[in-house]
Amino acid sequence: MDAKSAASASSTTAKRKFIASGRSIDIYAVECKLCLKWRKIDTQEEYEEIRSRQREDPFVCNKKEGVSCKDAADLNYDSSRTWAIDKPGLPRTPRGFKRSLILRKDYSKVDAYYITPTGKRLKSRNEIAAFIEANQDYSYAPLEDFNFTVPKVMEDTLPSTTTVHGGLTIRSRPRIISHPRKIIN
Repeated sequence: MDAKSAASASSTTAKRKFIASGRSIDIYAVECKLCLKWRKIDTQEEYEEIRSRQREDPFVCNKKEGVSCKDAADLNYDSSRTWAIDKPGLPRTPRGFKRSLILRKDYSKVDAYYITPTGKRLKSRNEIAAFIEANQDYSYAPLEDFNFTVPKVMEDTLPSTTTVHGGLTIRSRPRIISHPRKIIN
């Protein structure tokens, strides 16, 4: 599996996401509750569905068609990627909207945004409320389904650092993963 394939998962029966070198999460995975192997999830929507039900219905390998605990893992949690842990039980993003998670350049944290069906990027619940108020076609989207909880970047998977002249710090490995668990590259 290539380095850009990464995952999302919860720490116990985890889900992980991968943030590529462009620093937005674009590949998703979950960790099997039984065998603890990471399974790649094909879409953000499928990942969000699994994450939203993680507490009541933990992921196991056989929920993915043609996969069992006997199969090799799709991804390994290691320092070849930077992982970030996503909180299980977060609601699915409302239909038509897209949740975007962006890793900061200094690897300190991930920022959450919502992209509207019209392409506008919203950074807060107040902006979402104002958008829905001004665009009644989207009043079907409950405000409580927009969650700005961000994954925690896992320090043990951060790129190694090198200090250069003038105190400038450069991180030499560009991958990250998160939680339940997500990957950020």
